[in-house]
Amino acid sequence: MMRTNLSILLFIFCGTLLSRAQQNVLIFSKTTEFRHESIPKGVATVSEILKAEGIGVQHTEDVLYFCKDSLANFDALIFLSTTGDLFDTEQKKAIQQFINSGKGFVGIHAASDTEHHWPWYGQLVGGYFASHPAVQKAKIDVLKKDHPSTEGLQSVWWHKDEWYDFKEVQPGLNILMTVDESSYKGGKMGQFHPVAWFREFDGGRTFYTALGHTNESFDSKEFRKHLLGGVKYVLQLH
Repeated sequence: MMRTNLSILLFIFCGTLLSRAQQNVLIFSKTTEFRHESIPKGVATVSEILKAEGIGVQHTEDVLYFCKDSLANFDALIFLSTTGDLFDTEQKKAIQQFINSGKGFVGIHAASDTEHHWPWYGQLVGGYFASHPAVQKAKIDVLKKDHPSTEGLQSVWWHKDEWYDFKEVQPGLNILMTVDESSYKGGKMGQFHPVAWFREFDGGRTFYTALGHTNESFDSKEFRKHLLGGVKYVLQLH
């Protein structure tokens, strides 16, 4: 009987360790300004590719998740086309503490069109959205191919999307990809136009990609690999 009870206790203990070992991410897609039609498709796609890798996923648009006790359940935040000012002072503090503790942040597309009045967030995401022309196909130059988000991609990748111009681009970013403004109409950044980057920031890891405006972009095998690799980077799973 004692052996049976001991076996049960060990099973429960090991199960607890395994559940704690699983990496969990929170996908956040709340908007207070422009809302992208692709958000539902993006949430479903990111959830699918992460769950296939054994990564736990929770999606919300409730800012009440952004408190210390709730965020303790997650290893990374994914801001998927969020827009506008979203958080109060205490929620901002909780997000900063989350990153300070060594956890991760992924920004997708309009995550850079979020919290324009919170300088720390601008540093976290790496730059702010400034403008964009019409959706069109353009040439992406993959500069770093030794990163989880770009490994396996060709050096030149043609992709149809909404090409953001940025302001307040932060120093110290590791630029992964640029878009060639000569390959489309309406770009305003010139010869060096970054569209994806990563870095270690304020104790944690960050990854941002400007891609993801359209529903169709989430069907792209290359983009799905790009997203998965970015999440793996901030979770330190590479």
